[in-house]
Amino acid sequence: MASAVIDATGLEQLISTLIDRGYCVVGSRRSDNAIVLGELTSADDLPRGWGVDVGPGRYRLRRRDDDARFGHSAGPQSWKQFLHPPRQRLWSSDGTQPDEQPRYAFIGVRACDLAAIKILNGVLGVGAHPDQGFVGRLRQIFVVAVNCTEPGGLCFCASMGTGPAVGPGYDLALTECIDADGCHYLVDVGSDDGADVLAALPYRDAEQNEVDSARSAVGDAAHRMGRQMPEGDLRELLVVSRESPRWKDVAGRCLTCGNCTMACPTCFCTSVEDVTDLSGEHAERWMHWASCYEFDFTYIYPDSVRQSGESRYRHWITHKLGTWHDQFGSTGCVGCGRCIAWCPTGIDITEEMNALAGLADDDSWQQGQDPGIAHA
Repeated sequence: MASAVIDATGLEQLISTLIDRGYCVVGSRRSDNAIVLGELTSADDLPRGWGVDVGPGRYRLRRRDDDARFGHSAGPQSWKQFLHPPRQRLWSSDGTQPDEQPRYAFIGVRACDLAAIKILNGVLGVGAHPDQGFVGRLRQIFVVAVNCTEPGGLCFCASMGTGPAVGPGYDLALTECIDADGCHYLVDVGSDDGADVLAALPYRDAEQNEVDSARSAVGDAAHRMGRQMPEGDLRELLVVSRESPRWKDVAGRCLTCGNCTMACPTCFCTSVEDVTDLSGEHAERWMHWASCYEFDFTYIYPDSVRQSGESRYRHWITHKLGTWHDQFGSTGCVGCGRCIAWCPTGIDITEEMNALAGLADDDSWQQGQDPGIAHA
């Protein structure tokens, strides 16, 4: 199907149509000085005219000089929380079944987050023993993706091959275009369900110059990323950097708080706990998110395997960018920059990888010499 164009009225009707079809519509909205994900009742709930300024350990809202609804980079939350909830009841002694999950429609899924959903499916949704809860939720979602034309200061999706243009996996994809007449949206259809929803909206066929202009804006965004991973094989870089002195440097700044794993759209580790009431007559089993930064995460009697902050950070980044390929056939990082923004001490995964690459080129440390590393 050829691309279409909708205006602000069409966007409003898109949300109302999805609500009428029984979806719980979730998208970006402004709350508590951040752009968060929450239920939408209309397009007015979207953060119209708001952008964000981000840096290592820093996140601030700012007013834009236009009415863009998607003119902001990734916030503190990802869509993972709706597909792989942070806390789930698995079993109850009285036979009570877990609450039925709503059918979600996601509005405004960026290219990096669409790639993250695909990566999560490769971890939780396939194999001999898929997570049936995740599979059921994923099967029901309706995805309205958004191409990025304004990357944030911490974005590096281009160097991870995940953006700024959205890949497969959406039902509808929007590109927000702003001119003297206001905002309008180029719409691409990615599924039969998407075509059916578009048919219910007021739209017109896109002219070729509109398509070319939108595609060009997205392509230009790839050259305006705020961050970049080093070129080359990141997995091999981490292998040769196993004993690099850079790990001690980053350990001096890392609090091992686990914020990066909680904000990451692909980190999937969980722990299970059994709880009872005071009488001991009722018991439940709950699964909740866990982090490889937790001291007890690798506990094997009589102690934890990774006790130092150095070893825990090295494990996280090595798995994310290296051994994830061995397990799941892809990288575990999508270049969204959330781990950088929400690290209390501003540790930058791209800075660390570039530092490791520089040290790998200068192998004096392997000869027992002091390379004179300065704290970032």
